[in-house]
Amino acid sequence: MTFDMNDAELPRGTDLIPDGSFVKVRMEIRKGGIDGASPFDRELLKAAKTPGSDVRMLDCEFTVVAGPHSKRKFWQSFTVAGGKVDEQGVSIGWKISKGMFRAMIDSALGLNSHDMGEVARAKRILRGLADLNGITFAAKLRVEPANDSRYGDNNRIDRVVLAGEPEYTRIMAGEALPPSPSQRTPRAAAPVSTPSAWAASPATTPAAPAARAWERTATPAAPAAAPPTTPAPTPPAPAPLGDGPSWLNV
Repeated sequence: MTFDMNDAELPRGTDLIPDGSFVKVRMEIRKGGIDGASPFDRELLKAAKTPGSDVRMLDCEFTVVAGPHSKRKFWQSFTVAGGKVDEQGVSIGWKISKGMFRAMIDSALGLNSHDMGEVARAKRILRGLADLNGITFAAKLRVEPANDSRYGDNNRIDRVVLAGEPEYTRIMAGEALPPSPSQRTPRAAAPVSTPSAWAASPATTPAAPAARAWERTATPAAPAAAPPTTPAPTPPAPAPLGDGPSWLNV
């Protein structure tokens, strides 16, 4: 028996995706052997490498699924428990990751990030973090310098691109966009906290994007404001869908 290597795909170079690139990516979760808080998250989490740390993370692999960087991969972990806590005792790392995960869902479904209607809220409810496995969304990447000179730099998600942003439709269609490198402060400086796009005041709410053909349920238009000066109470979040979020079935 012989092995013909002529039709083998040549190895890709070790060069990174350029800083500021806009890409459509799919996220896969690599199980780390530690159970999460939900029964759907058995052996899903990964422990931090620091001895004695209580930090638990999602170990994620991202694959570019369209455009000139198609099939390129990068890796990133997200803290989901442990570490430093805020005044209420909530993990600060989890709060940051939770905001990122919400943005991924909005981007994947083309949801208006300000939409807090019943349908949109239901789509943001997960049975467990494992429901994020396979989610596909638009993102802008950055190049993060390595902390250790023995290792190379890495691609990371700079931010999730949301519906309503000028690049969103083109990214999701797989078009090639020119990179837009981010202006960053030196590593030693404290990062400036800026609110996420979905946390902005309702006064700056962008127009809702047109419903996408693949969405199973159209998001209803927001009702007209009620005459009373007292705002209507926020309806309770609906129960999680039995078969998982609708975007998993796209």
